[in-house]
Amino acid sequence: MSKRDFYEVLGVPRSASQDEIRKAYKKLAKKFHPDVKPADPDAEKKFSEITEAYDSLSDEAKRKAYDQFGHAARGGAGGGNPFQGFGGGGGGASFDLDDILGGMFGGGGNPFTGGGRRGQPRTQKGQDAKAEITVPFIVAVEGGEHSVSLQNGSKSERLSVKIPAGIEDGQSIRLAGQGNPGSGGGPAGDLIVTVHIATHPWFRRDGQNLLVDVPISPSEAALGAKVDVPTLTEGTVVLTVPPGTSSGAKLRLRGKGVLHHKTGDRGDQFVVLKISVPKDLSEETRALYEKLAELNPRDPRDGLWV
Repeated sequence: MSKRDFYEVLGVPRSASQDEIRKAYKKLAKKFHPDVKPADPDAEKKFSEITEAYDSLSDEAKRKAYDQFGHAARGGAGGGNPFQGFGGGGGGASFDLDDILGGMFGGGGNPFTGGGRRGQPRTQKGQDAKAEITVPFIVAVEGGEHSVSLQNGSKSERLSVKIPAGIEDGQSIRLAGQGNPGSGGGPAGDLIVTVHIATHPWFRRDGQNLLVDVPISPSEAALGAKVDVPTLTEGTVVLTVPPGTSSGAKLRLRGKGVLHHKTGDRGDQFVVLKISVPKDLSEETRALYEKLAELNPRDPRDGLWV
């Protein structure tokens, strides 16, 4: 198969200046270098082609010979070594490939030696690892320590994770340097721990606030009462239920909610009152409820749906 014209390969006109040729090569080298496109089987071939074209057109003597004799100026159809003349030593154009590629491979290293110094492997940070843990409800609210188990080959390792107060379910914590090892002496990656929160038998969260359902009797709702209410960290407190309280009413306990790890402030606890009616009524109790219905005939739904 005949070779493409070198000017066509670089996408420049035959009248292009050396600066235009250099810029064109730099752009194409960044695009088609095999380290940039490792999954592209044609990348190495394309990179070799544009490098060979640049080698001929970046040197005034080689370019003049190519303009006059075409590919024959490079020794026939084979075209010679496309990397001949890199860095001098071949009588051709002398230039620094690191400079051409603009340090795109990190640390100014030569992409053909893999590192910043000839013959040394390129240092690379290890990949991040991922893990998931489920922490107790109170640890998520108050903060604390929790352990995570990691399996490294046949070895099992346990790390302690600091849980910030008020963390939300599904948030992640980054442990620097606890991920996969790096290559060529590079640093290890990080461990990304996704936190899930176990449910609590009584409490649930709404942002920085806590909610707890507390049952009350019909007479307590109607007449008012003082009832014991649990808190997450302060034990049981006494709450006053005002007379005429309906089921679903929320009473606030200030400052007894979720701790915010940055501000140190706490949300509130809301007590959701649920009127609990007995399923099995004695004859005497039923008679009292019937009497109550006669004394208070108002329909609680009157005008609600109008």
